[in-house]
Amino acid sequence: MLMGFTLSLLLFFLLVRYVLPRVLRAVLGSFVRQQVHKAQQGGGFPPGFDPRGGFSGFQPPRPAGPPPTAPGQVRVEYVPPQAKEARQGEFKGGEYVDFEEVK
Repeated sequence: MLMGFTLSLLLFFLLVRYVLPRVLRAVLGSFVRQQVHKAQQGGGFPPGFDPRGGFSGFQPPRPAGPPPTAPGQVRVEYVPPQAKEARQGEFKGGEYVDFEEVK
């Protein structure tokens, strides 16, 4: 019983110490080589993107937005929603104690 456990523990240690790093190195090495090859072939870029100098001839059409504002005017594109103020009636906790009153 004890001998079997010790043998299993020793085998597990040897696998983790010597075999697992070699397997991971081989798997990760092939994965990295594949990704580098794909990047060199230009497979990781969106259509129309030239990695050496921005976008090539194809430009997707721009959505029609609001007309430009007159000179001297300001156009606001987004106004964040205002947070609702908490009402005193919603608080279900205990009594409020002012900091100065605590002794």
